[in-house]
Amino acid sequence: MIPWLEARTPFPDVSKALTEADGAPGLLAAGGDLSSRRLLEAYRHGIFPWFSEGQPILWWSTDPRMVLSTERFVVSHSLKKTLKKVERSMRTDRRWEVRFDTAFEQVMRACAEPRKDSTGTWISADIIRGYTSLHRQGYAHSSELWLDGELVGGAYGVCIGKMFYGESMFARTSDASKVALTYLVQFLRANGVSLIDCQQETSHLASLGASPIPRADFIAHLRHAIAEEPIEEWQPIPLF
Repeated sequence: MIPWLEARTPFPDVSKALTEADGAPGLLAAGGDLSSRRLLEAYRHGIFPWFSEGQPILWWSTDPRMVLSTERFVVSHSLKKTLKKVERSMRTDRRWEVRFDTAFEQVMRACAEPRKDSTGTWISADIIRGYTSLHRQGYAHSSELWLDGELVGGAYGVCIGKMFYGESMFARTSDASKVALTYLVQFLRANGVSLIDCQQETSHLASLGASPIPRADFIAHLRHAIAEEPIEEWQPIPLF
């Protein structure tokens, strides 16, 4: 059994999360709300919300934890060619643009759109409201790729101190989400963020250089990282 969270119920210790033997590895609690206070409390303790429409709010802390070292981010040969094209355009005709935080809610809604390999989304209207509130408070950020004034790719997540928690990405043209992510990783690395939380293991994340680490190691890292001074100015940095 997992605990039900009332309005002021604190999260249980992450060591209480269910294991593989329980059938829902990482599930920690249910209930509560998606207020900024609750979301920030969750992230500061290595916990994240993930649930489908019609379910109660479910809170997770997976073990192992999928993370991406900003120093080990993998840029494939084909992606590098795309990045050079984008960067060249940003200096000349500006058909392509990379921006941060100019269309946060739009990025979230694009991430929530149906995908070929999925029948639904966990990014509900309540999730969008919760994270746009965090964005207004300076905790949630988006990296955006624009083509001819149209948003074609992006990624978003939460940043506390020097800890970044990646949430989701989308692409409407080839490599668009990877371009947005590359600029985000470059920026975070330059500003002292060494680890990006990816939450769960996928082959796509692994292809970008992410790998699982023990939850205890992840918690130890984030406790140090969230105590660091926050990043003040979010602006893309040239790659080349």
